[in-house]
Amino acid sequence: MSAAGDLPNDDVEAASEIPARVLSQTEIDNLLGLDGAPGSQAPQSGLRKVVSAGLVSYERLPMLEIVFDRLVRILSTSLRNMTSDNVEVSIDKITSLRFGDYMNAIPLPAMLSVFKAEQWDNFGLMVIDAPMICSIVDVLLGGRRGTSPMRIEGRPYTTIERMLVERLAAQILGDLSISFDPVCQVTFRYERTEVNPRFAAISRASNAAILVKLRLEMDDRGGSFEIVLPYATLEPIRDLLLQQFMGERFGRDNIWETHLAEELRDTMVELDAVLGEQTMNLCEVLALKVGSRIVFPLSSDDPVQLRCGGVPLFLARTGKRRDRSAVQIEEKLPTCGMNPGGVNPSGVNPSGVNNGAQGE
Repeated sequence: MSAAGDLPNDDVEAASEIPARVLSQTEIDNLLGLDGAPGSQAPQSGLRKVVSAGLVSYERLPMLEIVFDRLVRILSTSLRNMTSDNVEVSIDKITSLRFGDYMNAIPLPAMLSVFKAEQWDNFGLMVIDAPMICSIVDVLLGGRRGTSPMRIEGRPYTTIERMLVERLAAQILGDLSISFDPVCQVTFRYERTEVNPRFAAISRASNAAILVKLRLEMDDRGGSFEIVLPYATLEPIRDLLLQQFMGERFGRDNIWETHLAEELRDTMVELDAVLGEQTMNLCEVLALKVGSRIVFPLSSDDPVQLRCGGVPLFLARTGKRRDRSAVQIEEKLPTCGMNPGGVNPSGVNPSGVNNGAQGE
């Protein structure tokens, strides 16, 4: 028996008269979280927010921010020399996102330069937008200041325009390699330039990536370019980029080096004068007792070794000075490849005696 059969006839007639409500397209988009434009930073809602939050989690890389701060300073100087113009470079944002979401939101027309990190054996992407392309072409071809560059619309880029943009991309990649020097040695090599995002897919759409957007201003001209580095590309130096960097100095710290050198020179160390060594069998060592004599194949005129921490440093002569035993250094011994204890990899010590049980 159906549920409607249990209701009074009046209630059944009233329920049948209620019209079914049809959701509009706007309400459906709001429910699914599809109301925002592609690549927009508006907060997501509905099922889209649940799906996006559950698939990818991003981690912050503090040292990467320091690297791109360094790129801003280096690139500002190199582009001034390249364009003979006043150039200001600034970081617009550093964010994490899916590679596929970014590729779907690239504003066209644009030039996409694919580059390879040779030491990491992976790829990155640089996207130069249309205003930046127009500005750099105008500056390098001698355009006058105070006039806005002509927009390139409705036609493909010419060979000259592509060559000028490739020159800019090569300069940026060279400075980016220098910016990574305090972290690790890496060379970013220019590969090719594409105008269609489908041909510049260097990673899977679902993979996470770092997006760095930089703004370049040249008086009244300028534009922006973006550098995309997938997390897979940065994986070889992930531990280095996770470090917390404090201070303003990169690389070597001369003040700390000077202080450390001064303290090392004042460190007290023990210097041992080895009069002789004798190789003995284990059974002979076990047979030693009070009164036993150990004969060394040495004369009173043979030199002795001076050792520090078990490493032979000098040959010296023994003698007397003010009623005290003394040594006079006569020769410096080579210490290259010497392990602690005065043993080199060949198994022979500087005195020419094979390593074995020794008595001093």
